Amino acid sequence: METGVRPEILASWYRCRDRYEVDRTLDVAPGARGDGQRVDNDVIFTALGGLGALAGREVERDGAVVTVTDGDGRVLGAWGDPTAQRRAELHNLAPWSSWSEECTGTNGMGTSLEVSGPVTVTGPEHWCEAFHQWACAGISIRDVVTGSPVASINISRWNASLSEFVPAWLTKAVACVGQEIYRRAIYEADKVISEFNRKCGQTSGPFMAMDRGGNVIAANEAAVTLLRMGGETPILTGASEPAQRWIPDISGLSEVVRWAKDRAQENAQWSGYARLPVCPEEDATPLTMRPVIDSNHVVGMLCAFGVQEGEAYQSNSPDAVGSLPRRIIGMRNERLVLLAPSEIRYAEADRNIVWLITERGRIQAATRGLDNVERSLTPYGFRRVHRRFLVNLRRVAELERGIKGELFLIMDSRSHEFVPVSRRHAPDLRRMLGV
Repeated sequence: METGVRPEILASWYRCRDRYEVDRTLDVAPGARGDGQRVDNDVIFTALGGLGALAGREVERDGAVVTVTDGDGRVLGAWGDPTAQRRAELHNLAPWSSWSEECTGTNGMGTSLEVSGPVTVTGPEHWCEAFHQWACAGISIRDVVTGSPVASINISRWNASLSEFVPAWLTKAVACVGQEIYRRAIYEADKVISEFNRKCGQTSGPFMAMDRGGNVIAANEAAVTLLRMGGETPILTGASEPAQRWIPDISGLSEVVRWAKDRAQENAQWSGYARLPVCPEEDATPLTMRPVIDSNHVVGMLCAFGVQEGEAYQSNSPDAVGSLPRRIIGMRNERLVLLAPSEIRYAEADRNIVWLITERGRIQAATRGLDNVERSLTPYGFRRVHRRFLVNLRRVAELERGIKGELFLIMDSRSHEFVPVSRRHAPDLRRMLGV
């Protein structure tokens, strides 16, 4: 691997080489697999198609091509300069081809599906040598519930650089699509919370509701106590806002949720249970799940602790037992560092570079821009407290007031790490910490 390569590109190269084993001599993208996307994403693809067609007219005079893909990197449409489109088609940059990193290596579309925020891939930054004369910029649209990519939009030029304004345009262009995804997330949460409230009175034990991503959005007091969420949590009244939802730290739960969703999609009356290590150093607790269905889709789960009803979860696959948790990628001494979110105390921005302060020292984030890092870490209990700082709320050790009333967070009492809190963020922070 070469030195002097941008961290996000180097991380992509490692994925292409070690995880996906992409052939660098590939010169034509493979055809896409035939499995279809979720029907309820049609609104999103329609909106993106309109954006792509509009942008195609704008970039035609620059000799560029605009493409839209689904969350698997399958090209759904292409617009732009006819000459550039014909050249793109020589590499199968056309509808129903696959441009995921797994299939085609580092490229604007595929790499944007792997990370948050806009991605530029220029010339030899492409993994496959046949694409070295292209310059690409892409951005993914992500499901705010699951964090998974839903689609991407990309602009490509042959043998010429892209405008420096393209990443900003992409970010602005997908904002309206993000609003539709956000609106759907709120709608689904309200459905699940309504069903939770209807059923809550029928159970005396710990009872909670999860969205389809496995995040807790409602729980009774017994469940809040069992999961050690804290007394002032919005989960008690129902958390429609995605940022307020809580990720339970229960080993194996994410695999069980996926299993339950697959089973329930086939049968709306389904129920099933799994035994999970809810409390450390205690015996596994049975957890029974029942789906909440809307328009023939599973939008959430109602979960009763200590109850064992329905189909039993059995993990027969070695991959399903203890699958790897989510990792944040950092860079140190030209090496990639894989970090669990819980290892990170806080993140500090130095212009576009983000430093992660961890148990292993100060590590540069592979993702550039604090906004992009924030999107990756928010589901794990991180919150912005200052324009330059993002903190892990679970790692706040002490609070201290300055002589002028300003607030500081002490993240490590041994080393006296101070993180300033801006006046704008102070009220929300106090509410979240219950002080």
